[in-house]
Amino acid sequence: MATVTLADIRAARERIAGKVERTATVRSPGLSAQLGVPVHLKLEHRQTTGSFKLRGASNAVASLSAAEKARGVVAASTGNHGRALAHAAKLEGMRAVICMSRLVPGNKLDEIRRLGAEVRIIGNSQDDAQQEVERLVAQEGLVMLPPFDHPAIIAGQGTLGLEMIDQVPDAALVLVQLSGGGLASGIAAAVKGVSPGTKVIGVSMARGAAMKASLDAGRPVPVEELPTLADSLGGGIGLDNRLTFAMCRDLLDDVILLGEDEIAEGIRHAYAQEREIVEGAGAVGIAALLAGKVKPNGPVLVLLSGRNIDMDTHRKIICGDTMVERAA
Repeated sequence: MATVTLADIRAARERIAGKVERTATVRSPGLSAQLGVPVHLKLEHRQTTGSFKLRGASNAVASLSAAEKARGVVAASTGNHGRALAHAAKLEGMRAVICMSRLVPGNKLDEIRRLGAEVRIIGNSQDDAQQEVERLVAQEGLVMLPPFDHPAIIAGQGTLGLEMIDQVPDAALVLVQLSGGGLASGIAAAVKGVSPGTKVIGVSMARGAAMKASLDAGRPVPVEELPTLADSLGGGIGLDNRLTFAMCRDLLDDVILLGEDEIAEGIRHAYAQEREIVEGAGAVGIAALLAGKVKPNGPVLVLLSGRNIDMDTHRKIICGDTMVERAA
Protein backbone atom coordinates (compact mmCIF):
# COMPACT_ATOMS: atom_id res chain seq x y z
CA MET A 1 0.00 0.00 0.00
CA ALA A 2 1.33 3.44 -0.96
CA THR A 3 2.04 5.75 1.94
CA VAL A 4 4.22 8.67 3.03
CA THR A 5 6.98 7.80 5.50
CA LEU A 6 8.92 9.66 8.15
CA ALA A 7 11.91 9.59 5.80
CA ASP A 8 9.82 11.30 3.09
CA ILE A 9 8.83 14.02 5.55
CA ARG A 10 12.40 14.58 6.70
CA ALA A 11 13.48 14.89 3.06
CA ALA A 12 10.71 17.44 2.49
CA ARG A 13 11.96 19.46 5.45
CA GLU A 14 15.36 19.75 3.78
CA ARG A 15 13.80 20.54 0.39
CA ILE A 16 11.67 23.45 1.61
CA ALA A 17 14.20 24.93 4.06
CA GLY A 18 14.42 28.66 3.38
CA LYS A 19 11.13 28.65 1.44
CA VAL A 20 8.77 28.53 4.43
CA GLU A 21 8.78 29.98 7.92
CA ARG A 22 9.52 27.86 10.98
CA THR A 23 6.54 29.16 12.92
CA ALA A 24 6.49 29.63 16.68
CA THR A 25 4.70 27.53 19.29
CA VAL A 26 3.47 29.37 22.39
CA ARG A 27 1.77 28.33 25.60
CA SER A 28 -1.82 29.51 26.14
CA PRO A 29 -2.16 30.59 29.80
CA GLY A 30 -5.96 30.72 29.61
CA LEU A 31 -6.53 27.35 27.99
CA SER A 32 -3.87 25.73 30.18
CA ALA A 33 -5.62 26.98 33.31
CA GLN A 34 -9.03 25.95 32.01
CA LEU A 35 -8.01 22.41 31.07
CA GLY A 36 -5.52 21.79 33.88
CA VAL A 37 -2.77 20.69 31.47
CA PRO A 38 -0.27 22.68 29.39
CA VAL A 39 -1.87 23.81 26.12
CA HIS A 40 0.48 24.98 23.36
CA LEU A 41 -0.58 26.77 20.17
CA LYS A 42 1.34 26.19 16.94
CA LEU A 43 1.07 29.56 15.16
CA GLU A 44 1.12 28.28 11.59
CA HIS A 45 -1.44 30.91 10.58
CA ARG A 46 1.56 33.27 10.59
CA GLN A 47 3.08 31.34 7.68
CA THR A 48 4.01 33.45 4.63
CA THR A 49 0.77 32.88 2.73
CA GLY A 50 -1.36 32.78 5.86
CA SER A 51 -1.72 29.01 6.12
CA PHE A 52 0.15 25.70 6.35
CA LYS A 53 -0.54 24.99 2.68
CA LEU A 54 2.72 26.66 1.62
CA ARG A 55 4.66 23.67 2.97
CA GLY A 56 3.03 21.10 0.72
CA ALA A 57 2.91 23.38 -2.31
CA SER A 58 6.58 24.32 -1.96
CA ASN A 59 7.64 20.70 -1.61
CA ALA A 60 5.55 19.62 -4.58
CA VAL A 61 6.85 22.40 -6.86
CA ALA A 62 10.44 21.73 -5.77
CA SER A 63 9.95 18.05 -6.66
CA LEU A 64 8.99 18.78 -10.29
CA SER A 65 11.38 18.25 -13.18
CA ALA A 66 12.43 21.16 -15.38
CA ALA A 67 10.10 19.90 -18.12
CA GLU A 68 7.17 19.76 -15.72
CA LYS A 69 7.87 23.27 -14.44
CA ALA A 70 7.82 24.52 -18.03
CA ARG A 71 4.30 23.11 -18.50
CA GLY A 72 2.85 24.94 -15.49
CA VAL A 73 0.65 23.67 -12.65
CA VAL A 74 -3.06 23.46 -11.95
CA ALA A 75 -5.09 22.59 -8.86
CA ALA A 76 -8.54 22.68 -7.36
CA SER A 77 -8.69 24.57 -4.08
CA THR A 78 -10.94 25.96 -1.36
CA GLY A 79 -8.53 28.90 -1.29
CA ASN A 80 -5.46 28.31 0.83
CA HIS A 81 -3.84 25.63 -1.35
CA GLY A 82 -4.44 27.83 -4.36
CA ARG A 83 -2.78 30.79 -2.71
CA ALA A 84 0.18 28.66 -1.63
CA LEU A 85 0.60 27.09 -5.06
CA ALA A 86 0.35 30.50 -6.72
CA HIS A 87 3.11 31.78 -4.41
CA ALA A 88 5.38 28.77 -4.98
CA ALA A 89 4.85 28.91 -8.76
CA LYS A 90 5.53 32.65 -8.89
CA LEU A 91 8.91 32.14 -7.22
CA GLU A 92 9.78 29.68 -10.01
CA GLY A 93 8.36 31.87 -12.79
CA MET A 94 5.78 29.20 -13.59
CA ARG A 95 2.23 29.38 -14.87
CA ALA A 96 -0.40 28.45 -12.28
CA VAL A 97 -4.13 27.95 -12.78
CA ILE A 98 -6.36 27.59 -9.71
CA CYS A 99 -9.88 26.17 -10.07
CA MET A 100 -12.39 26.92 -7.32
CA SER A 101 -16.11 26.71 -6.64
CA ARG A 102 -18.50 29.57 -5.96
CA LEU A 103 -18.30 28.76 -2.23
CA VAL A 104 -14.75 30.12 -1.92
CA PRO A 105 -14.73 33.54 -0.17
CA GLY A 106 -13.82 36.55 -2.29
CA ASN A 107 -10.84 37.56 -0.17
CA LYS A 108 -9.13 34.26 -1.03
CA LEU A 109 -9.80 34.73 -4.75
CA ASP A 110 -8.32 38.23 -4.61
CA GLU A 111 -5.08 37.03 -3.01
CA ILE A 112 -4.60 34.27 -5.59
CA ARG A 113 -5.08 36.75 -8.43
CA ARG A 114 -2.68 39.17 -6.75
CA LEU A 115 0.01 36.50 -6.88
CA GLY A 116 -0.39 36.25 -10.65
CA ALA A 117 -2.24 32.94 -10.94
CA GLU A 118 -5.17 32.40 -13.29
CA VAL A 119 -8.45 31.79 -11.44
CA ARG A 120 -11.31 29.66 -12.79
CA ILE A 121 -14.63 29.63 -10.88
CA ILE A 122 -16.45 26.39 -11.64
CA GLY A 123 -19.68 25.09 -10.08
CA ASN A 124 -20.69 24.78 -6.45
CA SER A 125 -18.22 22.25 -5.09
CA GLN A 126 -14.60 21.17 -5.03
CA ASP A 127 -15.60 18.22 -7.19
CA ASP A 128 -16.94 20.58 -9.87
CA ALA A 129 -13.67 22.52 -9.81
CA GLN A 130 -11.72 19.27 -10.10
CA GLN A 131 -13.44 18.51 -13.41
CA GLU A 132 -11.98 21.72 -14.85
CA VAL A 133 -8.55 20.73 -13.51
CA GLU A 134 -8.74 17.43 -15.35
CA ARG A 135 -9.78 19.20 -18.56
CA LEU A 136 -6.78 21.52 -18.35
CA VAL A 137 -4.43 18.61 -17.73
CA ALA A 138 -5.79 16.75 -20.76
CA GLN A 139 -6.08 19.70 -23.15
CA GLU A 140 -3.29 22.06 -22.11
CA GLY A 141 -0.75 19.71 -20.55
CA LEU A 142 -0.63 21.36 -17.14
CA VAL A 143 0.73 19.37 -14.21
CA MET A 144 -1.89 18.67 -11.54
CA LEU A 145 -0.81 19.29 -7.95
CA PRO A 146 -3.89 18.43 -5.87
CA PRO A 147 -4.53 19.98 -2.47
CA PHE A 148 -4.06 16.81 -0.40
CA ASP A 149 -3.91 13.37 -2.07
CA HIS A 150 -0.35 13.63 -3.37
CA PRO A 151 2.82 12.26 -1.72
CA ALA A 152 4.84 15.48 -2.00
CA ILE A 153 1.94 17.54 -0.63
CA ILE A 154 1.48 15.19 2.33
CA ALA A 155 5.21 15.11 3.07
CA GLY A 156 5.38 18.91 2.97
CA GLN A 157 2.50 19.25 5.40
CA GLY A 158 4.13 16.62 7.59
CA THR A 159 7.04 18.96 8.23
CA LEU A 160 4.66 20.75 10.59
CA GLY A 161 4.47 17.62 12.71
CA LEU A 162 8.26 17.48 12.99
CA GLU A 163 8.37 21.11 14.13
CA MET A 164 5.56 20.60 16.63
CA ILE A 165 7.23 17.65 18.33
CA ASP A 166 10.60 19.43 18.26
CA GLN A 167 8.99 22.36 20.08
CA VAL A 168 6.87 20.33 22.55
CA PRO A 169 8.55 16.92 22.80
CA ASP A 170 6.38 15.80 25.73
CA ALA A 171 3.06 16.40 23.92
CA ALA A 172 0.45 13.82 24.85
CA LEU A 173 -2.08 15.00 22.28
CA VAL A 174 -2.04 16.85 18.95
CA LEU A 175 -5.21 18.44 17.56
CA VAL A 176 -5.08 18.87 13.79
CA GLN A 177 -7.53 20.09 11.16
CA LEU A 178 -9.13 17.33 9.07
CA SER A 179 -10.46 17.87 5.57
CA GLY A 180 -9.08 15.91 2.62
CA GLY A 181 -6.47 14.50 4.98
CA GLY A 182 -3.21 15.82 3.56
CA LEU A 183 -2.43 17.84 6.68
CA ALA A 184 -3.77 15.32 9.19
CA SER A 185 -2.06 12.31 7.60
CA GLY A 186 1.25 14.14 7.17
CA ILE A 187 1.30 15.42 10.74
CA ALA A 188 0.19 12.05 12.12
CA ALA A 189 2.92 10.24 10.18
CA ALA A 190 5.55 12.65 11.51
CA VAL A 191 4.31 12.70 15.09
CA LYS A 192 3.78 8.94 15.34
CA GLY A 193 7.15 8.35 13.69
CA VAL A 194 8.99 10.43 16.28
CA SER A 195 6.72 10.01 19.32
CA PRO A 196 4.59 6.86 18.95
CA GLY A 197 2.77 7.41 22.23
CA THR A 198 1.39 10.82 21.25
CA LYS A 199 -2.26 10.79 20.21
CA VAL A 200 -3.34 12.67 17.09
CA ILE A 201 -6.99 13.68 16.76
CA GLY A 202 -8.53 15.16 13.62
CA VAL A 203 -11.01 18.02 14.00
CA SER A 204 -13.56 19.07 11.40
CA MET A 205 -16.93 20.78 11.03
CA ALA A 206 -20.16 18.80 11.26
CA ARG A 207 -21.44 20.25 7.97
CA GLY A 208 -19.96 18.24 5.11
CA ALA A 209 -17.10 16.41 6.86
CA ALA A 210 -16.12 14.16 3.97
CA MET A 211 -13.24 12.30 5.62
CA LYS A 212 -15.27 11.48 8.73
CA ALA A 213 -18.14 10.15 6.60
CA SER A 214 -15.67 8.10 4.57
CA LEU A 215 -13.95 6.68 7.64
CA ASP A 216 -17.34 5.72 9.08
CA ALA A 217 -18.29 4.02 5.80
CA GLY A 218 -14.95 2.24 5.49
CA ARG A 219 -14.34 3.70 2.03
CA PRO A 220 -14.29 7.10 0.31
CA VAL A 221 -17.86 8.36 -0.14
CA PRO A 222 -19.34 11.53 -1.69
CA VAL A 223 -20.60 14.17 0.74
CA GLU A 224 -22.55 17.31 -0.11
CA GLU A 225 -20.38 20.40 0.26
CA LEU A 226 -22.17 22.97 2.45
CA PRO A 227 -21.45 26.55 3.54
CA THR A 228 -19.54 26.65 6.82
CA LEU A 229 -17.36 28.99 8.86
CA ALA A 230 -14.62 26.39 8.37
CA ASP A 231 -14.76 26.84 4.58
CA SER A 232 -11.16 25.67 4.15
CA LEU A 233 -12.21 22.22 5.36
CA GLY A 234 -14.86 21.78 2.66
CA GLY A 235 -14.76 19.41 -0.30
CA GLY A 236 -14.66 15.68 -0.85
CA ILE A 237 -11.70 13.34 -0.47
CA GLY A 238 -12.03 11.84 -3.97
CA LEU A 239 -13.66 8.48 -4.62
CA ASP A 240 -10.35 7.26 -6.07
CA ASN A 241 -8.36 8.50 -3.06
CA ARG A 242 -4.92 6.89 -3.13
CA LEU A 243 -3.20 7.97 0.10
CA THR A 244 -4.93 10.12 2.67
CA PHE A 245 -7.96 7.94 3.42
CA ALA A 246 -5.83 4.94 4.36
CA MET A 247 -3.31 7.06 6.27
CA CYS A 248 -6.02 8.84 8.28
CA ARG A 249 -7.72 5.51 8.98
CA ASP A 250 -4.49 3.96 10.21
CA LEU A 251 -2.89 6.91 12.03
CA LEU A 252 -5.59 9.08 13.59
CA ASP A 253 -6.73 8.17 17.09
CA ASP A 254 -10.12 9.89 16.78
CA VAL A 255 -12.12 12.46 14.82
CA ILE A 256 -14.14 15.28 16.41
CA LEU A 257 -16.89 17.26 14.66
CA LEU A 258 -17.98 20.79 15.58
CA GLY A 259 -21.10 22.87 15.07
CA GLU A 260 -21.01 26.36 13.60
CA ASP A 261 -21.57 28.03 17.00
CA GLU A 262 -18.62 26.12 18.43
CA ILE A 263 -16.36 27.16 15.55
CA ALA A 264 -17.42 30.78 16.01
CA GLU A 265 -16.52 30.54 19.70
CA GLY A 266 -13.08 29.26 18.75
CA ILE A 267 -12.55 32.27 16.48
CA ARG A 268 -13.67 34.62 19.27
CA HIS A 269 -11.41 33.00 21.85
CA ALA A 270 -8.40 33.15 19.55
CA TYR A 271 -8.93 36.88 19.10
CA ALA A 272 -10.01 37.92 22.60
CA GLN A 273 -7.74 35.67 24.67
CA GLU A 274 -4.80 34.76 22.42
CA ARG A 275 -4.70 38.00 20.38
CA GLU A 276 -4.66 35.98 17.15
CA ILE A 277 -6.78 36.37 14.02
CA VAL A 278 -7.63 32.95 12.62
CA GLU A 279 -10.13 31.66 10.08
CA GLY A 280 -12.80 29.12 11.01
CA ALA A 281 -10.70 26.13 10.02
CA GLY A 282 -7.76 27.53 11.95
CA ALA A 283 -9.83 27.76 15.12
CA VAL A 284 -11.28 24.25 15.27
CA GLY A 285 -8.64 22.88 17.66
CA ILE A 286 -9.32 25.65 20.15
CA ALA A 287 -13.05 25.16 19.59
CA ALA A 288 -12.82 21.44 20.37
CA LEU A 289 -11.15 22.19 23.71
CA LEU A 290 -13.65 24.93 24.62
CA ALA A 291 -16.57 22.65 23.75
CA GLY A 292 -15.24 19.92 26.02
CA LYS A 293 -15.14 17.43 23.16
CA VAL A 294 -11.65 16.30 24.10
CA LYS A 295 -10.34 15.84 27.62
CA PRO A 296 -6.54 15.65 27.54
CA ASN A 297 -4.52 14.14 30.37
CA GLY A 298 -1.19 15.68 29.36
CA PRO A 299 0.36 18.48 27.32
CA VAL A 300 -1.67 19.45 24.25
CA LEU A 301 -0.49 20.85 20.92
CA VAL A 302 -3.16 22.78 19.03
CA LEU A 303 -2.54 23.78 15.42
CA LEU A 304 -3.75 27.20 14.28
CA SER A 305 -3.65 26.39 10.59
CA GLY A 306 -4.69 29.58 8.80
CA ARG A 307 -5.66 33.24 9.10
CA ASN A 308 -7.22 33.93 5.70
CA ILE A 309 -10.65 34.96 6.92
CA ASP A 310 -12.73 37.73 5.38
CA MET A 311 -12.25 40.55 7.88
CA ASP A 312 -15.87 41.71 7.72
CA THR A 313 -16.93 38.19 8.64
CA HIS A 314 -14.35 38.16 11.42
CA ARG A 315 -15.63 41.47 12.81
CA LYS A 316 -19.21 40.19 12.89
CA ILE A 317 -18.19 37.02 14.72
CA ILE A 318 -16.13 38.94 17.27
CA CYS A 319 -19.12 41.20 17.89
CA GLY A 320 -21.26 38.17 18.76
CA ASP A 321 -22.79 37.11 15.46
CA THR A 322 -22.33 33.35 15.07
CA MET A 323 -22.82 33.69 11.31
CA VAL A 324 -24.97 30.57 11.41
CA GLU A 325 -27.03 32.03 8.56
CA ARG A 326 -24.10 31.16 6.27
CA ALA A 327 -24.78 27.52 7.05
CA ALA A 328 -28.53 27.72 6.56
